[in-house]
Amino acid sequence: MRGVVVALGVSMAVSAGPAVASAAPMSVDKVPTPQLSWTGCEDGFQCATASVPLDYDRPSGAKIDLALIKLPATDPAHRIGSLFVNFGGPGASGLQRLRERGKWPWLFSDELRARFDLVSWDPRGIGHSTAVRCFDSQAEQESFFGSFPEMPGDPSGNAAFYAKSKELADRCSAKAGPILEHVSTANTARDLELLRRAVGDPKLNYHGISYGTQLGATYANLFPNRIRAMVFDGTMDFAGNATGQNGNGKSVPLDTRQDVATGIAQTFEQFLRLCTEAGPKCAFSSGDPKAKWAALTARAKQAPIVSNGETWTYSGIINAAADLSDSRGWPDIAALLQRLYDAPAAPALRSAAVKGEQYTSNRTEAFNAIQCSDSDVPTDPAVYSRYAESEDQRVPYFGRIAVLDMMSCAYWQARDTDRYTGPWNRPTSAEILVLNNHYDPSTPLPGARDGAAELARARVFVTEGYGHSSMYVPSTCTEKVKRDYLISGTFPAAGQTCGIDASPFAG
Repeated sequence: MRGVVVALGVSMAVSAGPAVASAAPMSVDKVPTPQLSWTGCEDGFQCATASVPLDYDRPSGAKIDLALIKLPATDPAHRIGSLFVNFGGPGASGLQRLRERGKWPWLFSDELRARFDLVSWDPRGIGHSTAVRCFDSQAEQESFFGSFPEMPGDPSGNAAFYAKSKELADRCSAKAGPILEHVSTANTARDLELLRRAVGDPKLNYHGISYGTQLGATYANLFPNRIRAMVFDGTMDFAGNATGQNGNGKSVPLDTRQDVATGIAQTFEQFLRLCTEAGPKCAFSSGDPKAKWAALTARAKQAPIVSNGETWTYSGIINAAADLSDSRGWPDIAALLQRLYDAPAAPALRSAAVKGEQYTSNRTEAFNAIQCSDSDVPTDPAVYSRYAESEDQRVPYFGRIAVLDMMSCAYWQARDTDRYTGPWNRPTSAEILVLNNHYDPSTPLPGARDGAAELARARVFVTEGYGHSSMYVPSTCTEKVKRDYLISGTFPAAGQTCGIDASPFAG
């Protein structure tokens, strides 16, 4: 659930490979430092391209390109260095996200932007860098994902969902080429080490969000003495993501073993509570929202609901309600639920219209290619079917999401033998600041605590907020905690927490 597209029902991720990390730091050190030629690319940003090895086991062999973007420090005289930012996913374009979010004050304050160049990039396999391409054209890509079944709300939808998930894996295997075997997070960490050298920083300054925390933890253990400061924001359980806890990676679906379903359910409870407290500011607040939700889903199980020309199945409603990462969008979710609750009974005329982002990038293909390279997962579809039923009982409404969101990786064929599976506790040259919201539907707080405990030197700081990472949950207080750490290395007092700037329903 790390930034994936739940509404489509294909937030998938992962397959197994040997627990090998053969390209040691020494071999990376022998790779020539990329030469960056920064040029202006509108709105104060600068762009460049770096050439890096496709395969770090063959550093003199084939090369791939990485696209970078930079927002220069506003106070060059007091500039500390570059702050590399990975916005999560995996699969999202760092170029696009830094353009969109680099000037968000609750994420990067004026004080922080004064002292650092903000640098992001499209990691290998993604976007404007050498990318994983599983389709011959954008039209073919859009047609494929437009026909992808909803994540099934009951066993009757399993067969079609599994078949399409396998088709995606097969298409990528047939069309993506050599890059598919070299997109592990470990190789992106090696790229990051070259990029650190390329910008001239003696040690790395890093801000990783969501999946970006997995990248950060991998870098921290491959290059533990090369860190000046690291912030993990919306933090994963690193061992759990790679191999599972106690070796259960090949027997338990990935987000099930990280208990994402409980994170979604607890966040949804807060959604209903805050909606009730908000009164008219929340469209779903009249009456008893919890009872209305139960009635709405029960009705949708009997027959799809038609509203405004759209047909919504039970699965579509669950997927929409689970999309809680950006709490600023909660009023829209509330409005949708109220509209469906008010919709008159009517026969369904067509299949459900599932809302989601337009597939104009390779985000979904790259998500699978990277996550399926990194993690052990079950490969028997029957395992997913069994867990879907048991998790649906354990965590009503949302249990299935954390089982089936990784389905394509059950069929993934490519392997990256340089993936990283630990250890995760190598002593680092700087202590790591771990941020997490109390109610995070994508990286639940218990998992963040587990991830921090796996690291040699890390402290957890909790924001009393709702949603995924500080990127989507504005908190001026939390940004100051992050800023003080990045600029001066100071940590907040033990037991301190931060609130959020406003309720999701504040208007």
